[in-house]
Amino acid sequence: MDITTQPRLQLHGVDFVNVNFNTTNPYDNKSPIDLKVDPKVFYPEDHPKHFKIVMDILLTSDSFFELKILAVGNFELADELPEKVKKGFVNTNAPAIMFPYVRSFISTLTSNLGGVTGHLLIPAQFFKGELEELPVENTKD
Repeated sequence: MDITTQPRLQLHGVDFVNVNFNTTNPYDNKSPIDLKVDPKVFYPEDHPKHFKIVMDILLTSDSFFELKILAVGNFELADELPEKVKKGFVNTNAPAIMFPYVRSFISTLTSNLGGVTGHLLIPAQFFKGELEELPVENTKD
């Protein structure tokens, strides 16, 4: 029986680099909430095993509030991998690993807003497909 080592994907943390909340009326806890999540990937040139997932999140409810968040997940692959395997980790696994941190942040933030929104718990998200790659000149380490 052969025992193979699984490639390891490590999350080194999620940074919430921009949070913008605007409200016009206290949320009524009945109106629909729209969630848009747009993850992208950035590969630092100087660290070939590292990559970042840059996630734009927009949470809105018409006539009540708009919450925009920019979160950056810092990841590292423990081993050099074939490109196909690496793309699978980057496009599917990394956003799925990062998203619970985003959910928790939103839940905690809205809980602390008191009667403005009440406690919001957003649903889990599933990620598939190829992420857009951010060019090096648009990001800072």
